[in-house]
Amino acid sequence: MDNKTIWPNGHQCAVVITVDYHDVEGTLTQYPQLEGREKSLSVWRYGTLRCVDRLLNLLEEKAVRSTWCIPSSVARNQPEHLQRILKNQYEIACSGYTHEDYSTLSIDEQISNLKLGVQELTALTGHKPKGFRTPLGQWKRGFVHALQDEDIQWSSSWRGDDVPYFHVEAPVVEIPLHYELEDDPYFAFNLSPAVPVGQSRIASYSETLENMKLDFEGFYRFGLCYVLRLHPEIIGTAGRIGLLSNLIDFMKSKSGVWFATADEVATWWQTQPVNTSDHPANVYFRQIEARNHE
Repeated sequence: MDNKTIWPNGHQCAVVITVDYHDVEGTLTQYPQLEGREKSLSVWRYGTLRCVDRLLNLLEEKAVRSTWCIPSSVARNQPEHLQRILKNQYEIACSGYTHEDYSTLSIDEQISNLKLGVQELTALTGHKPKGFRTPLGQWKRGFVHALQDEDIQWSSSWRGDDVPYFHVEAPVVEIPLHYELEDDPYFAFNLSPAVPVGQSRIASYSETLENMKLDFEGFYRFGLCYVLRLHPEIIGTAGRIGLLSNLIDFMKSKSGVWFATADEVATWWQTQPVNTSDHPANVYFRQIEARNHE
């Protein structure tokens, strides 16, 4: 693959900085036993109190684009942050109406969560969101048709590649994620009760930064799409925000890096050829089709 033909204006690679802003909803979905435990929930409330602004300040200082994936309930409950995100002209993508584990929902419940989220975000922002990220869990077969019905152009919920690709059931662009490009596996931590269960950790900041730089160098070398997935309460602490600042400076030191929103990448990718027949998304679809016909 000739990477010079992938990205517009001769860019070498794409960088998409995405932020999952879930307030306390995200952790309560995963750990409902935290309900009413304000000492534990204060970890996530701190993210809304201090870290959102800290992250927005850094992104503004570095003059880089970003995409914010937000359940509409969070957007409704945090109007000042919503307005600041809009003022900076960052993209707002839908993560449903409330933060839900999609693996526990029926297809009808998933579609309802999507539609209500799109409707409320449109009313709050004045713009219909063009992107979607599953807040948690896996969507069921056929959900991508609901994305298309809501005029959603892109998703960033799956993995399976280093560059965007198309869903087989509908022409929705998938902008894939990688666990090593997320802050959560390195730093998510609460002592009692343990969050995540059995995986308590606070990784070395310097070693994490080096990991992320090495990953970027690989994505840059091969002309790929480097998608950061961040959480304000994790990356926006007083110490870790410096890690992100150093990472952005490192990426900006390279020539030909396209800092773009997910929508800008998806719009560009619509000009690219469809998936090859051996792409994992196509293989998966054929396997599901064969299983349904057994």
